Amino acid sequence: MLRLLFSSRPGAFAGYEAALAEALAEAGLDAEVREDWPAEEVDYILYAPVGRLRDFTPFTRAKAVLSLWAGVEHVVDNPTLHLPLARMVDDGLERGMVEYVAAHVLRHHVGLDAHVVNPAHDWAPRLPKLARERRVTILGLGALGRACAEALAGFGFDVTGWSRRPKTVAGIRCLSGPEGLAAALEGAEILVTLLPLTQATESLVDADALARLAPGAILLNPGRGALIDEEALLAALDSGQLSHATLDVFRKEPLRKDHPFWQHPQVTVTPHIAAETRPRTAARVIAENIRRHEAGEPLLHLVDRAAGY
Repeated sequence: MLRLLFSSRPGAFAGYEAALAEALAEAGLDAEVREDWPAEEVDYILYAPVGRLRDFTPFTRAKAVLSLWAGVEHVVDNPTLHLPLARMVDDGLERGMVEYVAAHVLRHHVGLDAHVVNPAHDWAPRLPKLARERRVTILGLGALGRACAEALAGFGFDVTGWSRRPKTVAGIRCLSGPEGLAAALEGAEILVTLLPLTQATESLVDADALARLAPGAILLNPGRGALIDEEALLAALDSGQLSHATLDVFRKEPLRKDHPFWQHPQVTVTPHIAAETRPRTAARVIAENIRRHEAGEPLLHLVDRAAGY
């Protein structure tokens, strides 16, 4: 029997227990998931960085760490972790991100706020552009970025995607590298940030990047809080270079009560809801990865330690 250690925030296991048992059984695996296996008996670690586990040294029998989160920046540089590390990429998480991004891009595209928040009851019609006339740039063309780019292109938006490494996505203008980043930002009216957080991407969206956008552009960040230079963002909002920022992730969470984002009239704060891991779909990914590893097949979504994701 395989012994799987579940390590996450207190109480999280209750939401995963039944889903994991079902998925493991469907995969034909004889396995038991617990939160209290002795370290030397554990075969696989199901991990989120909000738990107490920091030292992986005692897990001498373990074969891999399977992250419950898409982001691995909190664990990838852990000096005690020498096991293979797989990040979470699952359909539920992907669809949640697509729906969040599409909803907020359309919200800003058609100017819903001006009509929904209209205390003076002004009759001031403004004809929005058609989607094909609106330039949208997505930074990051991983699984989530690609899915969002394809969804927005489906609405007819003029979508450009940028990634550190060259990629090809049908119907999307794909750019890469430093020169490609400048071109992707230039004149973009809506910018969506979906990059992983690494040393190379921290504060990538700084004053210079924001200055390249079209005047009055929109920023939508459901990726990682530290991708954004917060002071540069606030300055761009105050100057009118940006007309609005919708932010779902932050450098420190929960966002402190006195943070300027809460009070700024051109900022929408959402509480990290864009792409939560959903136990039922995530459990299937975990079970499939264990089945693959036990069968001698490569793990899905294996993290490249050098790249940081």
